Amino acid sequence: MKNFYLITLAFVVFLLGSCQRESHYQMRGVVLNTVDLATEDWAKKAHENGINTIGTHMFPGEVVEFIQSPKGQKFMEDCHRYGIAVEHQLHSMAELLPRELFAEDSTMFRMDEHGRRVGDWNCCVASEKALDIIAENAQKYARLLPSTNHRYYFWLDDGKPTCQCPTCRELLPSEQALLIENRIIGALRKIDPEAKLAHLSYANSIEAPRKVKPAEGVFLEFAPIMRSWEKPLADTSVEDRGMSHAENLKHLKENLAVFSAEDAVVLEYWLDVSLFSGWKKPAVRLPWHKDVFLSDIDTYAKLGIRNVTSFAVYMDSEYFKSYPDCSYLKEYADGLKNYKPLK
Repeated sequence: MKNFYLITLAFVVFLLGSCQRESHYQMRGVVLNTVDLATEDWAKKAHENGINTIGTHMFPGEVVEFIQSPKGQKFMEDCHRYGIAVEHQLHSMAELLPRELFAEDSTMFRMDEHGRRVGDWNCCVASEKALDIIAENAQKYARLLPSTNHRYYFWLDDGKPTCQCPTCRELLPSEQALLIENRIIGALRKIDPEAKLAHLSYANSIEAPRKVKPAEGVFLEFAPIMRSWEKPLADTSVEDRGMSHAENLKHLKENLAVFSAEDAVVLEYWLDVSLFSGWKKPAVRLPWHKDVFLSDIDTYAKLGIRNVTSFAVYMDSEYFKSYPDCSYLKEYADGLKNYKPLK
């Protein structure tokens, strides 16, 4: 009888431990633009559906303007009350290295394939002056937009060309980005000792860096925009949007050989109404494929990834008036919170 009670007690302890076990996925996020956040109560919506992280988007200046507004202040207060982390995922180079500085010193800006300095996109990473200015301005925006989870995101210009000067053209776009990020993280840690900075693996920067190593605090953010969302990423027969699923997975695995999987963030598009609308309004109804989503998070988990977020841009008040059912948000958060490996 004594053995029976001991076995029963051990079983109960096991069940309690299983119930309290930490979810595999620590981050269950959405990324939204300022219109979405200004017109819809996203703090409440995230809380009700189990989403624990909200990323603001798109450019530093406009996000600062929103956060400093009464609506932005209420959003921040509500997120704090609900225990929702707020971070800022930003296309930032045009504001970190203002384009008007081209007239002052064109060598800070990229050289195109014809050997001309141009002030349109990104920068010349061989310019120490440019890197200093970028780091200083990143520090300025980090003060204005502190991240409540210590993760910062200062991306290159969206899929735009990088420098082709004699020094820079020997570097992949991902390597040029990493040189910038290594400089920025040093500046950020002077004001936030726990700061971490994203290296965005996306579009022309999806290839893993080889010649440049990440500084301490730089983590991988993998955004597979060139894939299908009608079929799982694990279906390697799929070729869509310019890159096969097999190629996407190859790039992800090669990046995970450079960056820590545990710190990595996957930035997906399962909820991205803007993408499915062709980045034009009026927005279409989200084509939610729960089975694809569940397969994808299984694929990512088996690679050791524990942080996932998704663009949900265009989910503003007008969108929810047109398409009030948002059950997919709970399915998304529950899928991450209750993840168990698929057989």
